[in-house]
Amino acid sequence: MYRFHPSIRWDGGYPNREQIVSQITELWKCYGLESKTKFDTKVEKVYKDEQGRWIINDPSQGRFDGIIAAVGTCGDNKMPQMPGQTNFKGEVYHSSELTGKEAKGKKVVIIGGGASAVEALEFASHEEAEKTYILARSDKWIIPRNPVVDVLLSFNIFGGETIFSWIPELLLKKLFYRDLEDLAPADKGLFTGTPMVNSDVMNKIRTGKAAWLRGDILGFTEDGIKFNHRGKGVPANGPGREKIIPADLVVMATGFDRPSLNFLPEDSFSEPYNPPNWYLQTFPPEHVSVSAINCTYINAIGSVGNWHIGIYTRILLMFLSDPLTRPRSFWMERWIDLTRVLKRFAPTAAFDFFTYLEMLWWFTFCIAINPFRWKWALFVFFGIGYALPRKVLEAEDRVRNGMGVQNGKSYDTGKSF
Repeated sequence: MYRFHPSIRWDGGYPNREQIVSQITELWKCYGLESKTKFDTKVEKVYKDEQGRWIINDPSQGRFDGIIAAVGTCGDNKMPQMPGQTNFKGEVYHSSELTGKEAKGKKVVIIGGGASAVEALEFASHEEAEKTYILARSDKWIIPRNPVVDVLLSFNIFGGETIFSWIPELLLKKLFYRDLEDLAPADKGLFTGTPMVNSDVMNKIRTGKAAWLRGDILGFTEDGIKFNHRGKGVPANGPGREKIIPADLVVMATGFDRPSLNFLPEDSFSEPYNPPNWYLQTFPPEHVSVSAINCTYINAIGSVGNWHIGIYTRILLMFLSDPLTRPRSFWMERWIDLTRVLKRFAPTAAFDFFTYLEMLWWFTFCIAINPFRWKWALFVFFGIGYALPRKVLEAEDRVRNGMGVQNGKSYDTGKSF
């Protein structure tokens, strides 16, 4: 499970809601955020005053130098209605609603083949379900929950499929899938989408406790799901064999709607520099004082750590503190163009898929390209050494003041490259 802070420790691979909330609450109290948090406040818009400071909704909320948009990628449940669903005699839940539900001795059908489906499989296994069927419309890669394997896969600095991608794909098929190689995608490379990370799913399938079926949902019956079971390589809605999958409980692992970033200024979404095509993927080129951390992500392979959250935040703090580290919109757009050129042969768009090492390369390039950022390197990457850049900055400020250059008129205006 994703560790969003170094202090986070989970009891298992898929912590429940109570564990997640308790860890968030502990961090919230540790950093004294009670007095700085305002609940039940929907952000409708953000805009700048005449001095370039940010206003949230209206001036009564205060004025701010920078903004971190942290709305994430998972909003409201996606809960599609399917033919015959009202006639189904069993229970139907979204994958986010399983806490406290019982599945012991029941036949469980999971609709969907992503990370939510694997999480629902963990629930069914823990509840000692009689049999679990995962009905997936398309194939996705599954990789073992092993830090060494995950880190090695994330070492693809090119951030996409290469002529050597067949090597890790072959190793996964022979060493991890083994007799279940038929479940591996036939038409998708490993470095084109976010894989599922689970070491137990194959064992559950081998023991007969679970079945992973590829095909199309045709609707509900009174006692289960009407399903078109397709063979490997057959496209969605292609020919297959219709069958009824018996079910007492159906889990809709159909994901979530993506939360909107529409509260940001309209010029943040100008083509061709609309999300995820932003500077370092999180900074809109028109607003260097805004960082949308973990909001524009689409697909990736990584070690799923917390480093990037801290690094992105400290890059924003560097931009706000030091005017000569703030890139102009022109140079932010050129970096985006450069990344597109470097990944022009990838099967996905440049920012639709990346690896953790590629992201670390972005950070390294960001610091290395501008000498005024060098003094911030230890702070940005490791969160230490803040005193050094502050002292250097004070000396630079004295020089700037003598030249009539100020650092307070607008934190949202880039002055460098």
